Amino acid sequence: GATGSGKSVCLNALIVSLLYAKGPDELKLILIDPKRVELTAYEGVPHLLVPPVTKVDDAVNALKWTIREMERRLDVLSRFGAKDIRGFNKRSKDQMPYIVVVIDELADLMMTSGREVESAIVRIAQLARATGIHLVIATQRPSVDVITGTIKANFPGRIAFAVASQTDSRTILDMAGAEKLLGRGDMLFSTAETSKPRRLQGAFVSEDEIERVVKFLRQAGEPDYNYTITERERTGTILDGTDEDEELLEDAIGEIVRAGKASTSMIQRRLKVGYSRAARMMDILEEKGIIGPQDGAKPREVLIESWPPENYGATIPTAADDFGEAKEAWEDDGSTAEDLSEDGEDVDVVPEEESDSEEATKEESEENEDEVGDDWYEVDEEDSEKR
Repeated sequence: GATGSGKSVCLNALIVSLLYAKGPDELKLILIDPKRVELTAYEGVPHLLVPPVTKVDDAVNALKWTIREMERRLDVLSRFGAKDIRGFNKRSKDQMPYIVVVIDELADLMMTSGREVESAIVRIAQLARATGIHLVIATQRPSVDVITGTIKANFPGRIAFAVASQTDSRTILDMAGAEKLLGRGDMLFSTAETSKPRRLQGAFVSEDEIERVVKFLRQAGEPDYNYTITERERTGTILDGTDEDEELLEDAIGEIVRAGKASTSMIQRRLKVGYSRAARMMDILEEKGIIGPQDGAKPREVLIESWPPENYGATIPTAADDFGEAKEAWEDDGSTAEDLSEDGEDVDVVPEEESDSEEATKEESEENEDEVGDDWYEVDEEDSEKR
């Protein structure tokens, strides 16, 4: 719609309605506002995945992240045997939140990064619906270089406010009529199920109401921002590649080992992270062989018994060429890494308490010392020199 037709008010009404209807665990928002004046008012709302995006490069990266999240969700649905997000959430303990991406002015993105933006929007529109990811796009310029044929073909739901010409109306609705609208929320609404558009009056949401809603939600909870959404895609298996993420992954492993089960919702609660980050951690842990694959609504199986593992980070201090034999002898002897000196020789270890049987065993060991020799495992002379 043109300036003053009610387009921005309609976007605010949609967003506020979603905030009224869904909690932060059920709905996540990505708000893209190149104009920097409309959607920035929602900053700090716990539903946001990232602060309102105002730069074109960040917006392109956010759309690319949305595609990766869509593909990850499609993979989860396929393994789970669910057709869409509703079927998944009904049967799974790990609830998958809806994601709504709102773009206030598409023309600004198309002028600077048209090819990337168009391909990303088309891909999301074609495949993302089943995964619970939805896209809302608004523009003041409904020309064919902004709303291309491929974009329009993948958006069956359309709203036309008052426009300047019959050509603009045909670009949006494939028919004339929007040029005759009165403005201030007067609209034509078209869906795939309707043969012709319906004329409706849009709701009005004042700035004061938006401010009150945002203030209330900010007091209810803080957003869990994922700043990697607006960054370029990185390679690797760690979440962001930072030391903090390494520690977070270690904490997640410790939590699931103590619980004896693994689920995305448990990681969210105990580590206080968002769904996307927790789900990514679960994927990484499965790749590392720490947890099993998804099995319907059941929690994932934990494949390790303790964390850190026994002797985690310890090395066997020996100069033996045959590492396997030396390790086996060390473990059979019952020693630990602290029982050995730096040059690999035995260090006397006196336990705090010894039973009579242990003392007797020790005396027998001392009597046989001449037979065994000074080494901590039995070898012949030639083998000893080699080691």
